[in-house]
Amino acid sequence: MRPTVHDIAAAAGVSLATVDRVLNQRPGVRHVTREKVETAIRELGYVRDVAAANLAKGRTYPLVFILPASDNSFMHGLNAEIRQAVLRSSAERTDIRTIEVPAFDPAALVSVLEELSREKPCGIALVATDAPDVRAAVDRLVRERFPIVTLVSDLTGSLRHHYAGVDNIAAGRTAARLLGRFLGPRKGEIAVLAGSMLVRDHRERLEGFTAVMAEEFPDLAILPVLEGRDDPEVAHRLVADALGNAGIIGVYSLGAGNRGLIRALKEKAVDRVLTVIAHELTAHTRAALIDNTIDAILNQDAGHEVRSAIRVLKAKADGLAVIEAQERIRLDIFLKDNLP
Repeated sequence: MRPTVHDIAAAAGVSLATVDRVLNQRPGVRHVTREKVETAIRELGYVRDVAAANLAKGRTYPLVFILPASDNSFMHGLNAEIRQAVLRSSAERTDIRTIEVPAFDPAALVSVLEELSREKPCGIALVATDAPDVRAAVDRLVRERFPIVTLVSDLTGSLRHHYAGVDNIAAGRTAARLLGRFLGPRKGEIAVLAGSMLVRDHRERLEGFTAVMAEEFPDLAILPVLEGRDDPEVAHRLVADALGNAGIIGVYSLGAGNRGLIRALKEKAVDRVLTVIAHELTAHTRAALIDNTIDAILNQDAGHEVRSAIRVLKAKADGLAVIEAQERIRLDIFLKDNLP
């Protein structure tokens, strides 16, 4: 049986009130008495249940999520999951708010982080733009003892405490293998649509994709990356222009902006067969899977990512360990045949 504060009080020969003052590092305890209590704690192997203590004290965790202001379905879904977390706030003792910054704008992100350093929330989760100034701002906050979690897209070489997202190199490799196997012996060109090479998840997906294509499918040539900034209108224009190239037989959409991709495919690819792999299961990509506009979707569970970020931030705020296996975000592969 786990030792309790009653056991500590008995072993040290002191009152429960004295044990409480020592555990909470409050004044009013003589040095010799404090040493007796601390010795009893060590000898009994007492481990404090910080979560239970915070519950008893009614502690609330103010948390901030920083997201890109973007008109794409995945970010809308991520926002919806955060709103669900807000509805659970009373049970989870959180006070969550969301700040939106212009997408792929390092200076705007740094400005928000600097403002938050003055507000002192219990933790910050952000979709990171991988830039030196952002990395430096995050590192400053970590050194000032702010728990930081990167969400969806990580921050290379930073001091952030945790990343809540999928393995994006593996995601890119998976996309390449699916596309190559679907195309079989065909030879031709592959169009790649990204949001921006400023974010690490897009760079890593491209890295994994190009590696497998070069190793396994040398007859498929990857064209220069189209950067649609995860904007459906920009993506539509870029893909529509690219599909004027009759040599394209496959498309890999490694970011968002898939509403624009789907519209371009329906308009420009009606007279030929294209194999298309995209990311994130939304209402639009689901419909495109069902009508065979898209062949496969690689999906990350936005709800799991939000819940993971909250758990990790609360644990870090309390100085507790993170259960890595619980926080691992899996990559799902959906075809029209296994849609949930």
